[in-house]
Amino acid sequence: MAQDDHSGAELAAADSSHAAHDFAGEPGTAVIQHDGFENPGLEPHRPRVTDEDPKRENRAQRTVYALFYLSILGSVWAIAAYMLFPIESNDVGAVRLNNMFIGLGATLALLGLGFGAVHWGKSLMTSAESIDTRHPIGASEATRQGAVEVFRQADEESGFSRRTVIRNSLIGALLVFPLPAVVLFRGFAPQDQMPVELLSHTMWKKGTRLALDPSGVPIKAADVTVGSAFHVIPEGLQDLEHGKLEEKAKAAVLLMRLEPSELNEAPDRENWSYEGIVAYSKICTHVGCPVALYEQHTHHLLCPCHQSQFDVANHCEVIFGPAARPLPQLAIAVDDEGYLIAQHDFTEPVGPSFWERN
Repeated sequence: MAQDDHSGAELAAADSSHAAHDFAGEPGTAVIQHDGFENPGLEPHRPRVTDEDPKRENRAQRTVYALFYLSILGSVWAIAAYMLFPIESNDVGAVRLNNMFIGLGATLALLGLGFGAVHWGKSLMTSAESIDTRHPIGASEATRQGAVEVFRQADEESGFSRRTVIRNSLIGALLVFPLPAVVLFRGFAPQDQMPVELLSHTMWKKGTRLALDPSGVPIKAADVTVGSAFHVIPEGLQDLEHGKLEEKAKAAVLLMRLEPSELNEAPDRENWSYEGIVAYSKICTHVGCPVALYEQHTHHLLCPCHQSQFDVANHCEVIFGPAARPLPQLAIAVDDEGYLIAQHDFTEPVGPSFWERN
């Protein structure tokens, strides 16, 4: 007998068998329900038009390999467009045409493969319903033989070995499809010079004034206040007629001013700054993205592409992210008129570190 703590009334113990009976009918937290649904089985098979009409089957087969051939043409056109519509320096129209025609070729290559594979599966591969029983992960001899039989049956049902025209066109499309990417990636590297030599030399030289980007107005040391950051290019860059973008991509610099006491300068670089003003390459040493975010209080530079962080107070050493080395520092000084100038070019290659270095 149990007693209610509030009323003092005695409570009769519930019949355990009755409680168990009531619980069995509740779905709640029960692990197994006794009134589950019966297996309805598979629906009756509905044949497709290609199963009943040989002409429709042949038409579907022609459509599939035509799509695969279209993919091959798209890949070839992407390569041809890369050569027929080259990107000319300082010509935005050439860049647009190059991107558009290469993109059209890559689109045809992808759509041809995708639509061809889907149409093959929906119209020509065996469509009989079946149940794939999941077995425990084990590898008896019978299981391995069964797996071989599954692959043989899949080959028979898909018609991969039997439909030679579709198979060959698919193989051709898959072989040609990566070629545009190979050609385009090769274009990222200089065609006639070693990348290390190109990245080792920029427009900066002794006496070159630091100028604002993009106006090209020279900067005086007095204009750079503590906590400020400027995007800088070499004076005279705007006057170039050829190769302006290439030179800017190598010579772009970030200029910042810290309290001189906050700079931890190495002995061999003590004269590379001027009263707390330092200059570092703007090109990230990971994959070449522009490092354009400066946090004044921590003196950290952030690359927005892959989150590499550099400590300006400690020669832009890497403190986080995938970058492999610090940003190259540009040694600066002040001329007789108070303008900031470069002492010399960078002493190491700028940009990504994946090129082989000397």
